[in-house]
Amino acid sequence: MSDLVLRIRHTAEQIQSTQETALARDIALLAVRIGLAWIFIYHGAGTLFGAFGQAGLHGQAVFYANVAHLRPGTFFALVGGIIEFFGGIAVGLGVLGRIAAATLVCDMVMAMITVTWQNGIVSNAVGSGYELNIALAALALVIAIMGTGRFSLDVLVRNFLAEGRHPV
Repeated sequence: MSDLVLRIRHTAEQIQSTQETALARDIALLAVRIGLAWIFIYHGAGTLFGAFGQAGLHGQAVFYANVAHLRPGTFFALVGGIIEFFGGIAVGLGVLGRIAAATLVCDMVMAMITVTWQNGIVSNAVGSGYELNIALAALALVIAIMGTGRFSLDVLVRNFLAEGRHPV
């Protein structure tokens, strides 16, 4: 057989294979991390800083106190905003990603318990349904279990330190 035919055959076998490759795993983890980071940074920045036309800390505090029944509302809004904003950054960059992802899972579980569960899986009520909470928690759980993959700052720092180069 010619070399071209062998290459085509090999490529076709790889496409049909159900075995996970390291590269595919790392690309999938990176895609999940970017999606989670985008969503959580957006919401965290809105809570902490009023970014993107969101209510800001005071508005979220009122929501937490009155709708989620979490008091003091300012404390819980601040904690939620910090978890979402800095957790999103950490997951996106891959810095302490497993810990950050686990906190995001907890954030979504709390959102379901306090606000969205009573609305059902899909709802137009205040706080909406819990379908997005489940999806975000599941994606964050993937990162919490599998880690951030090779395309992360954690791996970059680990490799740097393993080579014996220590920052001054």
